[in-house]
Amino acid sequence: MELRDFGRLGRISALTLGGGGLGGVWGATDRSEAVATVHAAIDAGITMFDVAPSYGDDFEAERVIGEALRNSPDVQVTSKVQVHDVPPGGDFARLISSSLEGSLTRLGRDHLDLFLLHTQLLPRDGSATAPGTIHWQSYQDAVVPAFEHLRETGRIRAWGITAVGHPASVLDALRAPARPNAAQVIVNPLDLNGDMWIYPTVPSENQAVLATAQSQGVPVLGIRVAAAGSLTDSLDRSVPPDHPAAIDFARAAPFRELAADWGTSAATLAHRYALSVPGVASVILGVKNRAELTECLKAEAEGPLPPEQLAALRVLRP
Repeated sequence: MELRDFGRLGRISALTLGGGGLGGVWGATDRSEAVATVHAAIDAGITMFDVAPSYGDDFEAERVIGEALRNSPDVQVTSKVQVHDVPPGGDFARLISSSLEGSLTRLGRDHLDLFLLHTQLLPRDGSATAPGTIHWQSYQDAVVPAFEHLRETGRIRAWGITAVGHPASVLDALRAPARPNAAQVIVNPLDLNGDMWIYPTVPSENQAVLATAQSQGVPVLGIRVAAAGSLTDSLDRSVPPDHPAAIDFARAAPFRELAADWGTSAATLAHRYALSVPGVASVILGVKNRAELTECLKAEAEGPLPPEQLAALRVLRP
């Protein structure tokens, strides 16, 4: 497994095992298979594991990692916190600290390597609003100081953001003097948002976010690499025809045709693309079992895509 630079956290594996699949967010799995998938990831050289309290019922992804990594201290673990002020969210520092302590208990660890804000940022000018979001001023005045304090006291080694909020504020956060130590950025061949976008009239600007993170020295974890399953050969869960994943799956038909022409699966091609993008330190996997993990490991082993294939994929973007 290739190791890549990840800022203050040193070098991490090119693949990160995400918790969405382990928690059952992307289709059914069970605890024993999820734990076995974590062990297989470690055996394959994966050194970073990314979870969140919201991944699965009763914090399932964090519980899986806590059980699976009990005797594996030489790996790094990421978790997240959601705080919002739309509607009003209360004492941010207390909520952040409480969420962290809960995660550490479930994970069986005394610190987190990376702690991420899992709430979308609103624009400074108040031109957009949505439930479960946070205003720029609240982020700047309350969230950032809370994260900095936790890092200074050793409860976390680094902090970051899920960089999927309103692009104006995400770009502001990446350029701020107290900028995050890492950012999770959407990276996939068709630039699909994987059922995360809450601003229908605003372009997401994922490419600008990625370029800005790179220019500001903020390490990037690539997320939604398979666009919530839309960039695979078939959706592995039932969704209604008007669901964003179903709409994106239909939109991705030319991508699947190109993958078939090249003799590969859509998921393998999507992961090889993300691993080829400059500035991406590690690609987060949404797998839920060992079979899906094996396909992603194969993609990493096959290496970056050649320039002509990357160019052909970019032509497919909507």
